Order: sequence, then structure tokens, then C-alpha cells
Amino acid sequence: MTNFEENIEVLGAGVHNLKNIDVTIPREKLVVITGLSGSGKSSLAFDTIYAEGQRRYIETFSAYAGQFLGGLERPDVDKIDGLSPVIAIEQKTTSKSPRSTVGTITEIYDFLRLLFAGASDAYSYNTGEKMVSYSDAQIKALIIEDFKDKRITILSPVVRSRKGHYRELFEQIGKQGFVKVRTDGEIVDITKGMKLDRYKNHDIEIVIDRLKIDDTTENNKRLDETINTAMYHGEDILMVIDQDTQEARYFSRSLMCATSGISYPNPEPNNFSFNSPKGACDYCNGIGTLYQVNEKKIIPRRFVIY
Repeated sequence: MTNFEENIEVLGAGVHNLKNIDVTIPREKLVVITGLSGSGKSSLAFDTIYAEGQRRYIETFSAYAGQFLGGLERPDVDKIDGLSPVIAIEQKTTSKSPRSTVGTITEIYDFLRLLFAGASDAYSYNTGEKMVSYSDAQIKALIIEDFKDKRITILSPVVRSRKGHYRELFEQIGKQGFVKVRTDGEIVDITKGMKLDRYKNHDIEIVIDRLKIDDTTENNKRLDETINTAMYHGEDILMVIDQDTQEARYFSRSLMCATSGISYPNPEPNNFSFNSPKGACDYCNGIGTLYQVNEKKIIPRRFVIY
């Protein structure tokens, strides 16, 4: 009796030029199918085993998703046991493009990008801490838990380590109904014509609300509204300052470093592609090599013979 957990068993394969053959293939092994041209290697590997694996995989989708993918015909085979979802890498002609690699030619790179985008963990380049993201309900629960019976200030970061006088920004913030901002760590009133030193880097946060965290219904409602407002103006990031210790904490709907407040967008497959502006190195433009003049090989003018 064949152990189906250790083998893939194909019975009665008759696709194309296969003549009702039976094959047992060990799992978790590198298996090579050899034979003369036209003997049915591709028919067995791609048109039978791969096709049946894809068909079974698509059948697990919902009816709604299946209408977009379309149905796949069952290959001419009596039975296949021990088969898992499969990936097929077909033969392709190579390209001399500098952007072609083994990964792109075989299309393994596409699967790796999907894997990294879906299963990767992001870490802050500043502190090395793991990035976190929260829902509004989680943010509210953390604020209530960590700052219970404390007075806090909730702010929206709008400028982070950038130069400029920001006079127009302060005017815009004032027109939106806010009266205070935190500039470079100091909370000040917004005044007419207010501006900063344009040649220095600045951090600017809008002061959204000051409140004491307690268990009252009124406080919970106020905190909900404050979080929504802070997230809107801070582009999904808010800052909480303990008024006693002046310690600052950041919360974000996106990936964020809780210590430094650095925020990343959620990973996408293009973030891991050297062929996309989102993932390509800015220095080499995703090529991996640089075309530069080697100064050591330049012949000085005084040694040039005319």
C-alpha cells in the first residue's frame, strides 16, 4: 500500500501522448523527469500534475472569487493522490536585459514579493524596534490603560524634521479652529504672522485636546472624537504626551515605531521589486551596478602624447 503522505501517485494519465501511465513521485524530494523529445515529460509535469493541482486550489475559492478566475478542466487522468497546491516554473528564453535575473525569468520573484508583502515584519531603521499598527479601538484602549487618571495632551504631527518658516501652515491650522501648536517640543499659541527660522529643521504638531483620562461616559466619547480628529490631521498618526513627565508616545493606523514615531506604509509587492520606483534603490536605480568614471584610470594631461 502506497503511503500518500510521502508520495504523489498518478494513475491512468492519458494527457496528449501519455498512454495511460501510472507514476509514483516522492514528496519533498528533487525529482527529475527525463525522456526523449515528445515522450510526454511536459504533459505529465505541467498538463497533468500542475493542472490538477491548480484546479483543486481554485475549487477552494468562494463562488464569488471563482467567477473571476474561471473554471479549469480536469486533466485526462484517473486519479491523483497526495497532491498539494503547486507552483510551476516553465522554460523561457533568457534576456540580456540588466534587469533580468534568475528570479524574474522563472517568475519565482513574483511569488517571493507576494510572500514578503504578506508575511514580513517591519523594523524601525532608527531604533531597531518592531513596527506596530493599531485600530482606533486598540489605540483608545491603550491610552486608557497606560494613562489612567493622568492628564494628557493629544497632538497631530504635521511636520517632522523639515526646514521652513511654515507661516502659511500656521495660518491654515488657525483657520481650522485650533489655537495651539507644539513647535520643537514647546507648546505655544498660534499668533498672526507666526513663523519659524526657515534654515533650521523643525517638528510641528497640532494640539488637538488636553484631557484627564477617567472612566466616565463623557470622557470616553470625548476621547473617541479626539482620536478621530488627531488621526485625520496627522495622516493616521497621533502623539500622546503625559503632562506630568512630558514623555511622548506615538500611535498609528499604519506601521509605526512606537518610540520614534517613524511610520511606514503597509508593505506591498512593489516595495520588494527592484523594477518598481517603490522598491528600487535610489542610488543604482535598481540595476545593482553604477556607471561611473574611474578616476584612477584617467591619464593626467601632462602625460598625453600628441
